[in-house]
Amino acid sequence: MQSRRIRINRLYAGFNQSQSGRRGTVMVVVLMVIVLLSLAAYTYTDSMISEREAAGFYGRGILTRSFADSAIEYTAATLDARTFEPDENLYHNPDGFFRQQMRAGETERATGLFTVIVPNERDAGGATVRYGLISESGKLDINSLLKSELEDEEIHDLMLSIPNMTDEIADAILDWVDDDEEAREYGVEGIDYTYPIANAPLQTLDELLMVSGITPAILYGEDSNRNGLLDPNEDDGDVSAPLYDNADGILDHGLNSYLTVYGTESNVRADGSEKIYLNEDVLSDLFDQIEEELGETEAQFIAAFRIYGSKDAIATIQSGDVNEQTEAAVKNVAVGVAGSPEGTVTRAGLDLLQTPQYPINSVFDLVDAEVDCEVDGQPTTLNSPWTSANLVDILPGLYDMFTSNEDPVLVGRIDPNHARTEVLLTIPVEEMTENLAQSIAASSMIGGDGMPLTDLMVQRATPGWLLIEGLVDLPTMRILAPHLTTRGSVFRCQTIGYFGEGGPLTRLEVVIDATSVPSVVLSVQDLTNLGKGYSRNYLQVSDQDQ
Repeated sequence: MQSRRIRINRLYAGFNQSQSGRRGTVMVVVLMVIVLLSLAAYTYTDSMISEREAAGFYGRGILTRSFADSAIEYTAATLDARTFEPDENLYHNPDGFFRQQMRAGETERATGLFTVIVPNERDAGGATVRYGLISESGKLDINSLLKSELEDEEIHDLMLSIPNMTDEIADAILDWVDDDEEAREYGVEGIDYTYPIANAPLQTLDELLMVSGITPAILYGEDSNRNGLLDPNEDDGDVSAPLYDNADGILDHGLNSYLTVYGTESNVRADGSEKIYLNEDVLSDLFDQIEEELGETEAQFIAAFRIYGSKDAIATIQSGDVNEQTEAAVKNVAVGVAGSPEGTVTRAGLDLLQTPQYPINSVFDLVDAEVDCEVDGQPTTLNSPWTSANLVDILPGLYDMFTSNEDPVLVGRIDPNHARTEVLLTIPVEEMTENLAQSIAASSMIGGDGMPLTDLMVQRATPGWLLIEGLVDLPTMRILAPHLTTRGSVFRCQTIGYFGEGGPLTRLEVVIDATSVPSVVLSVQDLTNLGKGYSRNYLQVSDQDQ
């Protein structure tokens, strides 16, 4: 009996031990399940947080694009309101183009901003920027070359002034834009391409990448991120991309910074009205327009200049060169305008039925000029109402009022405020020497503190600053003036949309045509994928999220 109890107790004890082992195993399994579920929940939560952050970053990126787009509209509106006043500042204006607020935020992280920025083309080292616009008239307009009166060989030689331009590239470009299939000496025509060529003016400068011999390295130079600055990786030889930089401490800008297809300007007054055309054939009409705005003295002098010329003027129409039928038609118009039934038209003692033989090439032909003429039949010397003593004051008004070309839009004139030395050397007159071009390009409108020199801006409102500052004399200025402008109407800039604490950023390059109102945005390129381009120092953002 006792042995039976012992056996039963042993069986019971074994059963209890078995049950206890099972309960331990279940606890381990439960704990493992809890751990796995926790890990899954953590992974899911972490994934959702990452997705939320990514969505937030993406959303902030979209906002920066809207800020950059707004900067384009802001810039276009600024150009629409352009007055051409001497102190108008589109060159370097931090108050108008730097760190403009688009979205107010309680913190810098939430504050949306934009900056309009361009490189300082006067800085060969590529280390400084301007908060303003670059005039496309500071470059050589390719499309205007074949419209000029220059011979093909002269055009070819002028193009060789541009860095990295070779005989082959120059002729290949000219063959691309001309309207024939005949290849130049070093050129390439359609038969040599595997795709159709334009044989027409370029629509954009990037079209040059289709021209034989032109690569991105030639078009954009060492400036791989297209910010106009010499970044460390663009000056280290073959250490890092781009591998074609030469580590010489000077930024190779590529053809992009010397050529354009947008070198145009509006040939109307700041208020949109027509200018007075100085080479008007009907002298009575010309006289009346000038007299109405300035007075009889000024009208008399200009009319006399057109008839008799000045001591330095060159007649383009000699006696007998005018077709009799044309001359009669002009006189009939003059009589009609003057309302004189007797067939005589006289203003301020001048016989305005005489054939105008002397053109006025620019307002500088009038400055300090003397005209020997007949007034009321008596020999008279008329002195110009405009003298070199007060050019800073008179030139802006003369440029706004008068024109020597009646085309509503002018193409191909060079802006000395923006042009590099090599571009200036493409001006097709021998007076533009290398020394003069270097002197012009070395004359900066920005002081050592990075701010515009206001006094210089006022006197550089017209190309006359070359004369005012003593870089040229008056006879040279008269020769150069028809090729120069400071009133280009097409501008390029980069607009940066960003937040005050960094993070995502959008960088756009835009070209705006202000030859008409409202201005027209000709092109927008998103350069964001090339990198931010400008460090926090240029945009004034905090160190966070950079």
